[in-house]
Amino acid sequence: MDNNLGVEDEVIKTALSASLEACANPKELPFVVRKVDSSPSQVVVAFPGSWSPNDWFAGDGEANSFGETKINDKKLPSLRSLRVEGFAKVNEAFMARFLRILEDSNQTFCKEVTKAVENDKQLVFSGHSSGGPIAIYATVWFLEKYIRSNEKQTSRPPLCLTFASPLTSDRTFCHAVQREGWSDCFIHFVTKLDIVPRILFAPRSSATELLLEIPPFIDPHHKADEKKMASLFASVMKSVSCVANSAACTLKGSKHTLSETMSRFIKLSPYRPCGKYVFCTETGRLVIVKNPDAVLQLLFYSLQIESETELQKRAVASLKAHWTYKDALDKSLARHNVVRLEKLRELPLSSDDPVDIQVKTIGAALNDLNLSELARLCLRAAGEFEKQKEHNRNTVKGNKDAINKTLKALEEYRTTCRNDGVGYYDAFKMQKKEQDFKANVKRLELATIWDEIIEMVRHGQLPDEFEAEKEWVDLGTQFRRLVEPIDIANYYRHKKNEDAGPYMIRGRPSRYHYPQRWRENAEQLDRDSSGESCFWAEVEELEDEVTNKRPWKEIENRVLTLEKNLRKWYDKEEVEKDVFLEDSTLVKWWRSLPDDHKANSCIKGLMPS
Repeated sequence: MDNNLGVEDEVIKTALSASLEACANPKELPFVVRKVDSSPSQVVVAFPGSWSPNDWFAGDGEANSFGETKINDKKLPSLRSLRVEGFAKVNEAFMARFLRILEDSNQTFCKEVTKAVENDKQLVFSGHSSGGPIAIYATVWFLEKYIRSNEKQTSRPPLCLTFASPLTSDRTFCHAVQREGWSDCFIHFVTKLDIVPRILFAPRSSATELLLEIPPFIDPHHKADEKKMASLFASVMKSVSCVANSAACTLKGSKHTLSETMSRFIKLSPYRPCGKYVFCTETGRLVIVKNPDAVLQLLFYSLQIESETELQKRAVASLKAHWTYKDALDKSLARHNVVRLEKLRELPLSSDDPVDIQVKTIGAALNDLNLSELARLCLRAAGEFEKQKEHNRNTVKGNKDAINKTLKALEEYRTTCRNDGVGYYDAFKMQKKEQDFKANVKRLELATIWDEIIEMVRHGQLPDEFEAEKEWVDLGTQFRRLVEPIDIANYYRHKKNEDAGPYMIRGRPSRYHYPQRWRENAEQLDRDSSGESCFWAEVEELEDEVTNKRPWKEIENRVLTLEKNLRKWYDKEEVEKDVFLEDSTLVKWWRSLPDDHKANSCIKGLMPS
């Protein structure tokens, strides 16, 4: 039955049932496989959780209080930032558990996945509690291996359904998942009061203490020291508050002096929400939120208390709530009372605001989540930030015509140079004609437009998927190949290398770095392998080395690498033929190389006779 979640009720129930079964027998099997009775085209693979602190935090914690580590870039190469150097970070202990399952000598997990793919089944990875992170990692592994790499042809992207999962990945992870268009694969169910989805906002010391108290609450009659529970709960929520308040200040573009001061001395948790969240309220309502900034605020504000007198009661309820997912989801799915928080900028600030049925329904959902006016303002800020990103995207799109028009003018300039028997690069570097001056004006016009675009990308002011959109990957590649050569020509014409150093080390602008990364990511190329737009810088540097009589053995490997790349780029039509014209800087330099080297050079046949 349709429940507005995009997933059949029976699939959700099967995933939860399998996840709880896996948790009940964690030592018997590393995962549980279940068919969905009402949906034979889907297979659930559920992972068990664990309450051992060693399965939540790796190492001794002295140097790493949140247990994070860099992603395994060999198995999950897409989980990286294209803005800065660096891969996503995840919880090291959870990732180690997944890798043990993946690399099991019997290949049990891989065989199960292969069988499902070959039988055209959709895999639904699931987990309750700390089984959730394993399901998340399994999902991104599958997306890398079977969807992005096209190693196996399948039209069925996986689903990831987690229940009570702790956060397990950082902002870069979320950025990469959204950039690749994978975020809809992840659906996380969270009951309003459950402390576990918030627990890794706290450092190891606080989180571990509370972890040990949660398992006994599987017995609904368990009695605990309420004062102790309240103290542990308050400690964790203090950490949640620090993260949420810091994030809210960023969203609002404001400075919070106390938050800034604390962040200098207290390291905040790196973990952030990723994917679609479904909050289950006590009234049986399901509240769906996709905006990760809004989810972060909800994780904090929905578990707030109005007074200290409620603390002990709320603390115990938050531990009990971890074991109530079956009852909560049975109740919610039966009622089909689903609310999507989408137009965040328009959320009512109080119960008095609603004027129509739809807004009243949203207002009721916000009341169910116990959201104060301040909380709603934070959600509005998350919506405003998202809206501003879309506005920026539209602004950038408005520049496309100007970019294409100017690129066309430079293409015509290149053709004119070629017809005159002079290479594009060399003609621009000599600046002998009026057309060369006009080309320089066009270069500067494009630099201005692209610098503005790159600044937006650098500061996260465009939607994450912008960097993977084919039209911008292609346009960025065209811009880079046409304009960077004359930027390099300008750099060496003015001898900036003598003051600043080599172009590739000191002079290359971000407006070329970024589009190159976009293309390498889109086409799954090796890092820095698509340097067809900047090889002229290496030609210039090697020409200086030859002029300064650097011993051949010291530059031979660099020459061989350049020649190999030029041959590859030429064969792929990624460099133009005019680079090999008679009086080209490249040709003149190459002819100055040792005769025995030239005789065996892979680009010998490209040189004019």
